[in-house]
Amino acid sequence: QLQFVESGGGLVQPGGSLRLSCAVYGSIFSFNFMGWFRQAPGKQRELVASISVGGTTDYIDSVKGRFTISRDNAKRTVTLQMSSLNAEDTAVYYCNRAVGSPYAWGQGTQVTVSS
Repeated sequence: QLQFVESGGGLVQPGGSLRLSCAVYGSIFSFNFMGWFRQAPGKQRELVASISVGGTTDYIDSVKGRFTISRDNAKRTVTLQMSSLNAEDTAVYYCNRAVGSPYAWGQGTQVTVSS
């Protein structure tokens, strides 16, 4: 089992940047394909970025070139660097494993993009 604590969200103006962090608790973190998910009001949760154990990354089209996911297996953290944010990025952001049934969700971190 893994547990997640997300942080770094906030209110940002369009075009701004944020850096989200996820602290992962559990001994099997380094063996898991990890991802950042988001859920906007009235919408289903979606996977926006993923990273393999070896560091291979993938993104949905709407965030390519703007978001960067990274991981530090030693520190058990997963980070999402977000730039050129727009209103469509407003959501609660979560991290979890990106392959297989997700573990219990953390509380997430709210990202609001608004002027």
